[in-house]
Amino acid sequence: MKLNMLKKRLGGVALGLCLLGGIAMTSPNSVAQAQYQNRDWQQNRDWQREQQRRQREWEREQRRRQRENDRWDNRNDRYDDRYGYGGSSQLRQTALNAGYNEGIKEGRKDRSRNERFDYRDEEDFRNANTDYSSRLGSRELYAQYFRQGFVNGYTDGYRGY
Repeated sequence: MKLNMLKKRLGGVALGLCLLGGIAMTSPNSVAQAQYQNRDWQQNRDWQREQQRRQREWEREQRRRQRENDRWDNRNDRYDDRYGYGGSSQLRQTALNAGYNEGIKEGRKDRSRNERFDYRDEEDFRNANTDYSSRLGSRELYAQYFRQGFVNGYTDGYRGY
């Protein structure tokens, strides 16, 4: 009986030692695995934060560029046109149209008479007042636009367009 009891106790102790040994063998791996998982999670979180920071930086740069473009668009609309003289759109359009129409007539006339290409000797170019009205604005500004339109019209008329 004592031998039986001793066998049971030794078996229990052996079983206990095996269990403790198994736990001891697997627990370092579990701890290491948990540490790796924690490190991976930390790296992933850091990567996400970096991506969010870059996204915010990109959006900020896009807003800055849009503001700059809007500023340039407004500045060009207010102060200038593609000719660089300024003035109201009605003055500009009236002068350019009148100048172009007169220029094309004179250019065609010079071409048909086999005269040399020279718009500066035309009276309309020098006077630059066809269709001018004081309610349009500055006479000098009107003359600048008129002459620009005249040159374009004269060139087209002389070349046969």
